[in-house]
Amino acid sequence: MTNISDKNVLEIDKWQNEMQRNFKSTPELGKIVEYLGKEFFVYPNTFWPFVDSQPLVSNFQIKSGESVLDVGTGSGVIAIFSCYLGAGKVLAIDVNPSAVESAKYNSKLHGFEKIMTVKQSDLFKNVPPEKFDVITANLPFRKKAANDIVAQSQWDTDFKTNTQFFQQIGDYLKPNGRIYFSQSNFGEVEDFKKLAISAGFSVEKIGSKEESGGKEFYAFVLKRVKQVTLT
Repeated sequence: MTNISDKNVLEIDKWQNEMQRNFKSTPELGKIVEYLGKEFFVYPNTFWPFVDSQPLVSNFQIKSGESVLDVGTGSGVIAIFSCYLGAGKVLAIDVNPSAVESAKYNSKLHGFEKIMTVKQSDLFKNVPPEKFDVITANLPFRKKAANDIVAQSQWDTDFKTNTQFFQQIGDYLKPNGRIYFSQSNFGEVEDFKKLAISAGFSVEKIGSKEESGGKEFYAFVLKRVKQVTLT
């Protein structure tokens, strides 16, 4: 995995601030964004479908009929591609009410409203006590103070969201389930890996995509490490 220079970090700050301004200035009635050959609708203050999730969407696997929990769904792209791959049930959650409305719109736009449910939830707060075959997550990559809900789509103050995710995720994943997780070379990759390993998961990179300015996006699959019982 490539490292990113201090100079490029400053450029990424500028780039992410510009993205946030674009999210906030989306027309009140919303707009269509093209992503991997499909159209997605976004309301103002919603994170647009973007290349950051492409390594995950291009490489994750969903078996026919599997249940999926998509955490931090944004406009719902990962949840909707889970439906296209044959998921039998998808629950998509996001803390941002605008993202929730965008994802609901997109579930209908793509014809998956009977398979996909969208809820506003601060991580697992409003998730029912059940376990899923697959959990997908595109959480904010960077440990950086976020002063509003739009910034929270890219920055995680004190890395609290990522930390809480790994503290609680075991309660919602089936014993042989798997997690697909996004990160980047300008994010807290090593911190994420430590959290995952401490929670009892193996970490394997399954995809990456390079972008201009030295940016690179990653997708990982996480699986429970099997305990060996000594006799």
